[in-house]
Order: sequence, then C-alpha cells, then structure tokens
Amino acid sequence: QLQACGGGLAQAGGSLRLSCAASGRAARTISNNAMGWFRQAPGKEREFVAGISWRGSSTLYSDSVKGRFTISRDNAKNTVFLQMNSLKPEDTAAYYCVVSRSSVPSTSRSSYGSWGQGTLVTVSS
Repeated sequence: QLQACGGGLAQAGGSLRLSCAASGRAARTISNNAMGWFRQAPGKEREFVAGISWRGSSTLYSDSVKGRFTISRDNAKNTVFLQMNSLKPEDTAAYYCVVSRSSVPSTSRSSYGSWGQGTLVTVSS
C-alpha cells in the first residue's frame, strides 16, 4: 500500500511537507520506478503536481507549483516527499502519491498505476 500523510490546514504563504510510505507489494514496486504526486480539488480533474525518477536524479513539476514545491525520495525508507512552500489557496486539494510504470517521471496520468490514499491540504487566505 501507499500511505500519504502530512496534509492539514495552512495559511497562505506557509509550508507543509507531505510524505508517502510504501509497504508490502508497493514497496517492491517503487524500488525501480519513478513516483509522482497528483492533486484533485473539489469539482476539478486530478492533475499532475510533481514526479521524480527512481534514482531521484530527475524531477518534473507542473508550472503551477514550480519553484514552490520540491519532490524528493528516500529509497532506503520506501518513501517519497513533497515539500510545499509559499502555499496558495489554489493549492487546496487532496494530494495523492502514485507509482509510475516507468523509471522516469511523466506528467501523464496514464503513466502511473498504484495510487495511494490521498491526504487533504487546505490553504486559507
């Protein structure tokens, strides 16, 4: 399973750090695969936020979070992180971590399988 945590309430301009730990079969899957974070705001489509290659050497961000969010991973702990700084009200959404079918990240939802449980982020103005 993939278990995301770290969501909560933050003020605009604040920071939150999400983490996503893989266990069981998911832990074996992520060791050679890229991982990503997506988010879904109420009434909107799920959208790509960030992705990281399996070695962590390559990252990809959506334009809306570039320069504010940082994705990283600790393969020894089967965990991926999303550091979110300078939060905006429009960042409010449920955030999901996901394992890619490839070793390199992609912005395409179809490149990912194994979705984890979401964690809710609410940013107040």
